[in-house]
Amino acid sequence: MTSQTTIDTTGPGDKAPAATPSGPAAEAAGLRGHPWLTLITVAVGVMMVALDGTIVAIANPAIQKDLGATFAQVQWITNGYFLALAVSLITAGKLGDRFGHRQTFLIGVVGFAAASGAIGLSDSIALVVTFRVFQGLFGALLMPAALGLLRATFPAEKLNMAIGIWGMVIGASTAGGPILGGVLVEHVSWQSVFFINVPVGVVALVLGALILLDHRAENAPRSFDLLGIALLSGAMFCLVWALIKAPTWGWGDGLTWAFIGGSAVLFGAFAFWETKVAEPLIPLALFRSVPLSAGVVLMVLMAIAFMGGLFFVTFYLQNVHGMSPIDAGLHLLPLTGMMIVGSPLAGLAITKLGPRIPLAGGMAATAIAMYGMSTLETDTGSGIMSLWFALLGFGLAPVMVGATEVIVGNAPMELSGVAGGLQQAAMQIGGSLGTAVLGAVMASKVDSDLAGNWKAAGLPPLAPAQLDQAAEAVQVGVAPVAPGTPAAIVAKITDVAHDTFISGMSLASLVAAGVAVVAVFVAFLTKRGENAEAGMGGAHI
Repeated sequence: MTSQTTIDTTGPGDKAPAATPSGPAAEAAGLRGHPWLTLITVAVGVMMVALDGTIVAIANPAIQKDLGATFAQVQWITNGYFLALAVSLITAGKLGDRFGHRQTFLIGVVGFAAASGAIGLSDSIALVVTFRVFQGLFGALLMPAALGLLRATFPAEKLNMAIGIWGMVIGASTAGGPILGGVLVEHVSWQSVFFINVPVGVVALVLGALILLDHRAENAPRSFDLLGIALLSGAMFCLVWALIKAPTWGWGDGLTWAFIGGSAVLFGAFAFWETKVAEPLIPLALFRSVPLSAGVVLMVLMAIAFMGGLFFVTFYLQNVHGMSPIDAGLHLLPLTGMMIVGSPLAGLAITKLGPRIPLAGGMAATAIAMYGMSTLETDTGSGIMSLWFALLGFGLAPVMVGATEVIVGNAPMELSGVAGGLQQAAMQIGGSLGTAVLGAVMASKVDSDLAGNWKAAGLPPLAPAQLDQAAEAVQVGVAPVAPGTPAAIVAKITDVAHDTFISGMSLASLVAAGVAVVAVFVAFLTKRGENAEAGMGGAHI
């Protein structure tokens, strides 16, 4: 059943013409609100947010050295960004539904670019982390607004293709971050990694001001569920905080479970409150849509397999194979390339076949790719690695596109921003879960194997404290070699470290493959968005 929604296609300062315009007015009308130009505009904006999720990893060592930061402080350059992003996404989507996605997008662009410039000018690690949090907050405004604009601008038969290209930009930016970051850090400075967002933001702002048209549903929300926002934000914070800190605290630690328990209590309180408030932040009836709920779960499972698996691959390439950051990024080009090629093709396939078969096939390909990555060895050649990376990109493309369309397309038009926030929040939580859970699998395997492998190699025994320090290094593929160690001993330690790391990565990859298999079955619960036609903005394509 298709919902009927009245769209106000006038943004601030825009007046609906009384008659068909001609001359310059016609050109302006054709420019503003044009679907494909809208897609280009929002793609430029979301590219900044996706890129900054991974580009900074390459800059972290240079930031640490230049600002004299500790390892824990440098971790917060990434953790602060993702924490702010994950906690704010759904609320940011609601802001777009309330005030218009055009305005929300433009504010997000300006804020993100300004925060990026401020990071480049920062002279302390505290300022870098602070402005990274602001980046996450403004990025949260950008992402759901971009999806809301696409949903409102494209007719139903073109929406999958648009989301396919949108997913391609996110995938390419995420995977291409290490390459661009390596080039900028090696040849310019770590500050340039952030300064680059300023001109990109200016381009997105100019295009947005000229092209984007505000589409508002007649029954858009008129008030804010402040208590709901507080409860949901608190629940998301506790969950993501527990996932970030679990590797440090330990999964058996009381603090870890206190935050997980606190998250569960707050989620329960949020669900109860949403049934009582007149205009809830997330109407729980939204989740009566099995396809929408399945799409959210699918996005979480996909991100667990993808982000968790990719986390170890970067260490494998740089620390086991000894590649430079640029070389490691280039070796991931098959993954990036297949996502670029596969995303628009996936959009076409989903338009013709519906989402179930492409989504299930994509997760099956992802499962096979993760199994293949579990077979990588210390001497695996580039050809074999490229095969599995390419298959992973091919499998992820239809899921990035299809799950997004399922979530956004099955939500009412007036909740498209909230649906976009749900999609992005699911991906962020899945990525955090993947890194935390697969990291715990890796750590457990290394802890159980290292002492035996060390002894079998005939190396001098280590005290418990030394063994713990060695295990921390091995978990990222680094050989724990003390200065002045003889070359023959260095070779043995390196072999033990790399073999133990490989065993941990293999087990983590198998777990990721199992998650992808579960996602195959979830994919069969999805279907085409019932409300997609409500997004028709009436523009010609």
